[in-house]
Amino acid sequence: LWPYIGCAITLVACFSIPTSWGQTAQYIFFFLSYTLLNAVFFTANNIAYASLTALITKNTSERVQIGSFRFIFAFATKIVIEAVTIFAVGWLGGGVVGWRMIAIIYAIVGLITNTYSVFSVKELPEEEFTEEENKEETKEENKLTFLQSFKLLLKNKYYVIICCSYILTQLYGSVIGIGTYYTKYILGDETIFSTISLAINVTMVLSLTVLPMVIKKLGGMYKLNIWGYALAALGRVGVLVAAYMGSLPLMLAFTAISTIGIAPLQGDMNALIACCSEYTTLKTGYRLEGMMYSCSSLGIKLGGALGTAICGWLLAAAGYVENAAVQTVATVNMLNFLYLWMPVIINAAVGFLLVFLSVEKANKDLIAEKSK
Repeated sequence: LWPYIGCAITLVACFSIPTSWGQTAQYIFFFLSYTLLNAVFFTANNIAYASLTALITKNTSERVQIGSFRFIFAFATKIVIEAVTIFAVGWLGGGVVGWRMIAIIYAIVGLITNTYSVFSVKELPEEEFTEEENKEETKEENKLTFLQSFKLLLKNKYYVIICCSYILTQLYGSVIGIGTYYTKYILGDETIFSTISLAINVTMVLSLTVLPMVIKKLGGMYKLNIWGYALAALGRVGVLVAAYMGSLPLMLAFTAISTIGIAPLQGDMNALIACCSEYTTLKTGYRLEGMMYSCSSLGIKLGGALGTAICGWLLAAAGYVENAAVQTVATVNMLNFLYLWMPVIINAAVGFLLVFLSVEKANKDLIAEKSK
């Protein structure tokens, strides 16, 4: 509850820089507001919010549904935000005033929905998560220092795999974002990227809608995630081939196919992290849901930062010139590498990691062993 109040205040603050201040003071004001918004308040809120997946139900199917619905609304909201924000800013007066007003509106909407969510869910009692005979022992053992908890995380190989996968998926998002430059300088029309984004977001929403039913039918997430990323890698190979053929319709079609493959992991990631948390509890008796779910925030921050930085460094090294009518051959080749080849490599790497993410089976084996 409380961190989102900070989110709302700092979001508005980012668009309320005092005009009477000097430029240095304005930069400091924005830096503090932006850093508090993203690195402090949003991180605290998001980790707690994601952790609820493991704390309000023990049923894997329900956890997948929660994760799917979470991202269905996330991507649907993204589509709406991208479609209406610019028009709304103009309608609200344009310029600084318009952006400040839209920030205030989004902050209020966020406060209402977050507060409603806080008071609408209830965490399961401690007893639901521990065997009756081990209850007292588990409660005593749960008193861990941060360093002890962190060491336990690193001993959970499934957590490490999921954390690396999360970083790679965020890196993937960054290289896909380079599509704005690719469409501008190679396809000759930067507005095409909006069409590509729409193909990704709509396909993701539709895929996440059916995901819980597919996972329930297959009886687990493991195989679906692996085959999904195999399809995602093949889809991006299709985008690559279509791009060199010069066929935009085929690029859009294969982009959608790749997105279908990515969707399962996007939707069941929270459920997988809950399984990783359960694995640590079964192995050691400790419960570390909050720290487990920090991997999602770590992935967003580290993967996003690395992706943006790497793309910037590589383009600069290739000789990119902002707004140049014609870019150098080296820059064109680099854009092709980043937007066409890198997604194939990243998807293949994630698919490889997922082969080792058999945490569902590991948990079943541990439970069977304990019941003997």
